[in-house]
Parts: sequence; structure tokens; C-alpha cells
Amino acid sequence: MAVADVPLADTLARPLRDLRISVTDRCQFRCTYCMPREVFGRDFVFLPREQLLTFEELTRLARVFAGLGVRKLRLTGGEPLLRRDLDTLVAMLAGVRGIGDIALTTNGALLAGKAQALAAAGLRRVTVSLDSLDDTVFMALNDAGFQAARVLEAIAAAAGAGLAPVKVNMVVRRGVNEQSVLPMATHFRHSGHVLRFIEYMDVGSTNGWRLDEVVPAAEIISLIGGRWPLQPVAAAYPGEVASRYRYRDGGGEIGVIASVTQPFCRGCTRARLSADGQLYTCLFAAAGHDLRGPLRAGASDQALREQISSIWARRADRYSEQRTRQTSRTQPAEPKVEMSRIGG
Repeated sequence: MAVADVPLADTLARPLRDLRISVTDRCQFRCTYCMPREVFGRDFVFLPREQLLTFEELTRLARVFAGLGVRKLRLTGGEPLLRRDLDTLVAMLAGVRGIGDIALTTNGALLAGKAQALAAAGLRRVTVSLDSLDDTVFMALNDAGFQAARVLEAIAAAAGAGLAPVKVNMVVRRGVNEQSVLPMATHFRHSGHVLRFIEYMDVGSTNGWRLDEVVPAAEIISLIGGRWPLQPVAAAYPGEVASRYRYRDGGGEIGVIASVTQPFCRGCTRARLSADGQLYTCLFAAAGHDLRGPLRAGASDQALREQISSIWARRADRYSEQRTRQTSRTQPAEPKVEMSRIGG
């Protein structure tokens, strides 16, 4: 399929440039802000294998999305490395014309043993989640007894496989791990990796989100900048979600993702595809659009292209900009899709 000549745009003139592909809804962690164990317990029913899009189906959809302007793919979950032979999918996606970047977001538990094969298959970048270096704090957050040292080993393995610099994501939640901000910054200064702090978000409907548990990005930057002076860095590309800062002493770079206090909806170019083929146009969406049904019913590439174009052209999502008004309502907000279904 030819690369799109005229960029597809939504009702706010936002192009479609990035596609996040969830390859599984399963994860071996039970992070309290994503898959709390009281909800995702032993009896929780995950997607059966036959409902997951195959590698061939995912590659075909990636080809259609590339024809509509998508240039970047990111593999997510759940935990994407639980999907068997993921390097095979990476190699298939790397052959899609128009795709210039393939990245992966992972909790790091399986990364050390798979980084080399993934890089050889065409993976360009990796983002690893790590919410504290303090094992008491980190294990309470991941609720799986997984130690921080093993995540650090995975980061080193990824760098050794050529996936450096690694981006390290830390979700900051007041009363839980904000005391880990400076130790994390200390550890990753001069490491060559990029530490990014993420405001605690109300993704899904099960994580018990409260506005007073959000540590604003400005507070984080003030805290770190008070120890090591910082200077802003210009965005690397249009629609970059992280605000970037550089240590003035040459210690490297950090970022903050401030979806709650500094919404970036107007620059959002991301679509999200769930493991069972639902297309979501916002991280905070309440419902998706079925692509698996038409795909398996024999729809042509052109028909899929027209369906996706129609969905994106109607897109008006800007949840984070509207959050303050929505969260002040006395009535419960409409249930939202869980992050474990569509990635971060």
C-alpha cells in the first residue's frame, strides 16, 4: 500500500502518526495503579487465545495504518513479552513500508533474556517501568515480589543489545513513592538513560485514583532542580508527550509526563489497538471500535482503510483537558477501558 499523500486528521486537525499495539492483556505484575490484585485476581478472566489478533493480522493492520500516516509503532500489553515469539512480530512489523520506528514498553521481568533477539529483529527503542529503587516500596507497588535490581539488570541488558538509551518510566503517587524521586534521579544521572516521571492518572476504573494523590510535574521538577539545576529542552518532534529537561552540569536528561496538570491533548497523534482488535482513539476512552470482526470477515485493505479513516476523522477526544470538570461531578464518571487492555 502506498504511503499516504494527504495526512489524515481528526476534528482538531491532529494527524495520525503513532500506533500503540497491545499484544496481550496479561501481566505477571499487579501494579496498584494498573492491575490491582483485588480486581485482577485468580478468578479474573483474560482474553482467550483465539480472540487475540495473530501476528499476520497485526502486521496487516500495521500496513493499513502506515498507509494512513502512521510512522511509529509501540508494542504494549499487559506485559508484551508474555506473548510468545514477540521477536517474530517485530521482524514482520519492521518490514512494513513507511514504519520508521518500533518501540516496546515492558516491566522488564523478561527483558534481559529477550533483548538481543528483539534488537536483531528490528526493535529500535525500549521503555522500562520502574517506580522505585527501594524494594519495600517497589514490591508493594508491583505486588508480585519483583525486586528493583532485576529491572536494573534488564535495563543493562537492553543497553548491551544496542537499545540505549533506555527510557525509564516512574509513576509517582503521593503517599506511596514520591520519596523515591530523588534517589531515582540520583541513580540515573550520568547513566546515559532517560528517566521520565509520570503523573498518576485515572486510567481505567479500578485503580482508585484520587486527584490529591497526584504529584504535579512542576513539583517534581522543582524538587530535582533544587538539587541539580535544570534547563528545558525543546521537543524532539511534534506531539511529544514528555516535557524534557537537561541537567546543566551535563548529567543527562529527564522528562515529565503531566497528563493531569498540563494536558497535551491538542498535540496527541496516537491511536491504540487492543490485543483483541479494538481501536481506541484515547487512553481514557470508554469504548473502542471493532477491527477484528471486519478483518476476519474478509474485509479488503481499502475497506479497513476507510473504516479507520472514518473513525479518526470523527475523533474529538480531549479527556485530560476536560478532566477537572468531569472529576468534580457528584455522579460517577463513565467507566473507561483499563490500561492493561491498551497499554500506557
